This record gives sequence, structure tokens and C-alpha cells, in this order.
Amino acid sequence: MNVRSLGVTGLFMVGAATSTFAQERPSAPVGPAQGAVRVDGVLDDAAWEGATPIGPLTMIEPVEGAVPTAATEIRVLADEHDLYVAIRALGDPAGIVSYSKARDSQLRSEDYVKIVLDPYLDGQSGYVFAINPGGARYDALVAEQGLGENASWDAVWEAATVRTPDGWTAEIRIPVQSLTFDADLDAWGFNVERRVQRLAEVSRWATPRRDASISQTSRAGLLTGLPRFDQGMGLTVRPSVAGGVEKVHADSAWIRSGEPSLDVFQRLGSNVTAVLTVNTDFAETEVDTRRTNLTRFPLFFPEKRAFFLDGSDIFDFGAGLSTFHNQDVLPFFTRSIGLHGGEEVPIRAGGKVSGRMGRTNFGGLVAGTGAVDGLVDPTTMGAFRIKQNVLEQSSAGVLATFGDPLGRPGSYMAGGDFIYNTSHFLGDRNLMVAAWGLATGREGLTGDRTAFGAIVDYPNDVWDVWASYKRIGDGFDPSLGFVPRKNVHLGNVGVNYRWWSPTPSVRNAYFEFVPILAWDLTGRLESYRIFTAPVNLRFESGDRLELNVQPQGERYLDSTEIAGVVLPPGSYDWVRYRAEADFAAQRLVSGRVSWWFGPFHDGNVSELSVRLALNPSDFVTFELSGTRNTGTLPAGEIFQEVLGAQVRVNFSPDLQLAFLGQCQREGRTEDNGECGGNTRLRWTFDPLGDLFVVYNYNTLETLDRGWEMDSSQFLVKIQYALRN
Repeated sequence: MNVRSLGVTGLFMVGAATSTFAQERPSAPVGPAQGAVRVDGVLDDAAWEGATPIGPLTMIEPVEGAVPTAATEIRVLADEHDLYVAIRALGDPAGIVSYSKARDSQLRSEDYVKIVLDPYLDGQSGYVFAINPGGARYDALVAEQGLGENASWDAVWEAATVRTPDGWTAEIRIPVQSLTFDADLDAWGFNVERRVQRLAEVSRWATPRRDASISQTSRAGLLTGLPRFDQGMGLTVRPSVAGGVEKVHADSAWIRSGEPSLDVFQRLGSNVTAVLTVNTDFAETEVDTRRTNLTRFPLFFPEKRAFFLDGSDIFDFGAGLSTFHNQDVLPFFTRSIGLHGGEEVPIRAGGKVSGRMGRTNFGGLVAGTGAVDGLVDPTTMGAFRIKQNVLEQSSAGVLATFGDPLGRPGSYMAGGDFIYNTSHFLGDRNLMVAAWGLATGREGLTGDRTAFGAIVDYPNDVWDVWASYKRIGDGFDPSLGFVPRKNVHLGNVGVNYRWWSPTPSVRNAYFEFVPILAWDLTGRLESYRIFTAPVNLRFESGDRLELNVQPQGERYLDSTEIAGVVLPPGSYDWVRYRAEADFAAQRLVSGRVSWWFGPFHDGNVSELSVRLALNPSDFVTFELSGTRNTGTLPAGEIFQEVLGAQVRVNFSPDLQLAFLGQCQREGRTEDNGECGGNTRLRWTFDPLGDLFVVYNYNTLETLDRGWEMDSSQFLVKIQYALRN
């Protein structure tokens, strides 16, 4: 590996990474992109003939270390502006499983090839790009120190695929202007993974181990011989115009609207990006999926808006802030900016700077929101983050926020975090030890305004074991955070064991034991839940069967409302049961059926959830979903119902029409139903340009008039980015 001129910090970083990679990781050269490379999926350009194939890949599942059933060839080219990747995925074309074409489709249950880049060689960050045989593009940021992916991030890139008599091929073009990177490096972290869904087979280039994840860039190989990239001025100007008509209530008149907006991106070198947004518009953002709630705490909905997602990995804070898929503390929750009480608050202007210099990651965000009559006044909010990479895969940092969505004065939050992470524990195992602490303040805010926690996590294939603890003060209420539960200690232990079966029908069995405890700051137990999975079988067919037993309990000092039923104070203990089945995605009809049943508090409740997908072709797909909670308690009857239907028409990977309809009801009265629909056409007419046509509507059920239209909205948005 050749390293261009670096400072002392850069030499330390690359030296540490290089010593590890050179000993354990494969490397592959990048070929020069000489002549035109057409991104059409047909690998007939002369430039590919001189590129060295990367490989071979090694099987991870079902047999770790085996030769894959079919070969995969990867080639990489680069010029001063773009990175090109060619994929030749050999295999039986009749057995290809591919039904998605839409951008950001979840490809985990289809054939795909996934590429991971680490342009800083820090082993902690990176970019994920994936493509399926139908041309569906998936991109994400590496998150959670490489243990996860933030799939909401979007980049400008191109890809095309072609089915062949011996499999499928793909070509990818990634403009370097879509990435931030260390310009002094001529080698990046790189890895490739392929899934063959029909066989539930996964293979990988670097670190083909079940203990490793493809997003762990610390376990990636090296892509060497990169040219010195030229980003030009590094300026991207993206104007957009959105307009339409809206009817706020059934009896109101139609209101016309039409406003321009502007986003400006400026590269400050290759590794820092500054963003300015004016009159920000989010017309293209997908609607939230409706859900039922059998707890006394608010539901968490993730961020989906592009302005806040770009560079969002730098603002990630701490580890162990959630408990078994439930978010307990999110100190900087960007949905608190521009959204309040379910209503949109206009963002008049905002700015963001994020990037990396040496081993230092930094980000700053400021946004000014406008007034909404009767809801909020204009206000300014923001956040700042600094994170220093230490050791090989660890980090320490600080986070601070200011401002309040309601304009309450004196609002702030500040804290620090440390994460020790290694993939060399006991030789080649993963281990993470992390701690964090936060304090907040605001005029009128009283009580204990601090929160802190720690986690020890051993996330590996056969044994996945962790223990975490959080203490959240009764006054810890950050204005820009999400904290559903205060005045509490939260303790969580998880002991999970995976057994790889030698039988021809069962792939593996996964046994789970996850106790969760919560007690208030005086030491009194508030709630407990012990999740167990005595049966969790994954079959070679791709189907899965799981049976759960979950003892749990709650203690309420005051009357508490759950799903519309007010429970009296007291202690409640019960045991819940679940049967769940997954049906493999390669079938015409696939999906999941999950049934929780048994006692609930001092009564009985049944919770039935169904999600079925019908995939007759990759041109059109259907999905039906529903959750129905029914039961009786002495305090009243529980009835919750959410039904959904989704249709996607995939004219091409760049042109899709999607419809999502959802209906929700709580209680059996005849005036509490609500249905809504979202119809969305997206045409990517150019890698830098999109046209969106969106129609939203909402209907309500009333006693006297039945179902009637409550509100509706028709919007058209066009955006195009100019790059220099």
C-alpha cells in the first residue's frame, strides 16, 4: 500500500490500520478507467478487459469457509471523477429471486451484491451500496461502529443490470462528489458480499466469518492504487419547486400553494461538507407507517428527511441507548425540528457542516423555523458534535444542543460518550464497552436533569451476550431529544446462543434469554419483562418458526391509560406467549404471521400481526399488513386495529408508482375510525434530477355521516442538482 504525504496524525491513523489490514486483509488493485464506461449493465467496454478481478468470495452461510455454489467476479475502475464497479454474478438464472426495483428497497430477502467503502481507513465509518438483479439500488451509511446501517441516507449514483444465460451482471458508477474521503490516501477499505436467496447462501470477500458483519469496515480489505480524485469546485446547487392544492378540512376551500426551495452543498476540501438550505421542502418524504401501542409510552418514528440524514452518522451518540429494539434515550432527535404535535413547522433556513479531519469527526447544525398560528412561534435550534477516533476502532466525543421547538428560553443539553470497540477480543471476536453521560437545562425545568449509562456487549455469532444500565433523572427532558421514560433505572441483560444444525432441513436454532428491569430512583421496582425464545428455528428453505414465553409485570402508583383503558393503581403480573412464522421470500406469497396471546395485566389480550407480500413479478408487487389487538380487562375492553395495503408498480429502477393505504381504529365505537392514503410517483429522469407527484388524503368515521373526507393534498415537486 502506498500512502501519499500525510501529517503525523494521518500517518498514525493509516499506520495502525495498515498494519492490521496487511496482516489479515486481502487487497485488490483499481484499474484505470480509460475510455468511456457506459453504465448499462453490459460488461463489454474495453476498459473492463484490463481490470483485475477481485475474488474469490468465500461462503459464510450455510457452510462457513466453503466454496460458493456459484462464482462472483468483481472489477473496479477509477478515474479522477468516478469509481466504477462491475459485477458478474454467475448462477442459475431460473433461480434468481428479485422482485424490487424501487430506490432504497430492503434487499435482505432477495439476491443482491453489496459493496462497502471506507474512504478514511478509520475502520469506524463508511458507505454501503447494493444492487439486485432487477436494478433496485440501496445505499446506507455505516452506523453503530459497523454493527448497523443507516438506510435512510441517499447519494447520487448510477447502476444498471442485465440478466444473462449464466446469471446476471451489473455496472455501478459512484461519483466521488457523492462521498467525503481523505484525499491523501490512495487506498480505501473495501468489501463485497453476495446473497443467493434461493439457497439462503451468503458469501463475502474479506473476513468471510459469521462473527463479522459486512458493515464492519475494520474487517474490510483494501482497494489500492486509487488516483488522486478531482472534485472540481465541489459545489452542488439543487433548486426545487413544489406546488399544488390542499384541503385542510372537509368543509374548507381548496388552497393553492407553490414555493421554491434551495439546497447548496459545498465541499471544503474532500473531507468536509457545508450545506445551506432555504425554505426547505419535504414533499417527497415518505409517510410514517401507523402502528398500535400496548404500552403507556409514546412510539418512536425514525427520521426520513434528506437534509437531516446527510452526514447523520457523525451526530450518532453513545451505545446502549436502546433496550431490546426500544429507544430509551436519543439526545438529539432531528424530528423535533420542523415537526410538532404531528403538524409540520416550516424550516425557513438551515445550515450544516460535517466532516472528518485526521482522526477527528465533527458536525454542526443550525435551523430556524417559522411560526404556525396557535402552535409555535419562530425559533432557532441546533446541535454540535465532535468525536475523536482513538486506538484502532474506538472513539470519544461530546455532543451539545441548544434551542427549543416551542421557543422556551435557556434550553441546552450537553454530554460526552466513550466507546471501546475491538474485533480482536480473544483473537478474532467482537467486543464493545461504552459509557455516556448527559445533562440538560431549560427555564422552569426542575428535578434531576442528568442521565448516564453503560454497556458491555459481546456480539458474536454463536454467543451474543450483553449487559446494559441507564439512569434517567426525573427532570431529564432535553428539548431536542426523545426520552419516553424518566425517573428510572433501566437494566438489561441478554444471553443468546445460536446452534448451527448439521441436519439437512434445519439451518440453525437461536435461543434467547433477555430480562429487562426498570425501577424508579427511590429503588422501587416499576416493571420487568423476561423475553425467552425456547424455540427459534430457521430452516434451509428460508422459513422460520419461533415460540416465545414472556413473564412481565408493571406497578402503577397512579391511574394509567393503556390502549384507551384506564387501569387503577396497583401491581400487575402476567405471562405472555407468542407463536411466529416467517415464510421464505422466494415464494409467490411470503411474509410473517405473529400472534401474542394470554394474560395481559388483570385480563387477557390477543395481538395478531400479519404481513404478506405477493410478488408475481418485478413489475408489480403487493403487500398487505395488519395488527389487531383485542381483549378484556376488568377496567374495560381493548380494541386496536391497523390495516395497511401497499402496491408498487416498477416501470423501471428510475420510475416507480407506489400507493400506501392505512386504516386505524381504537375502541369499538362507530366514530373513531381513520383512514389515509399516500400515492407517490417518483421519476429519476437524471442521476441529478427527480420529479415527484404526491397525493395524500385522510378520511374520518363519524356517527351521523359515516366515512367522509377530512383532508387531502396534491403536490408536484421537481428538483435538479447542478454540480461543478
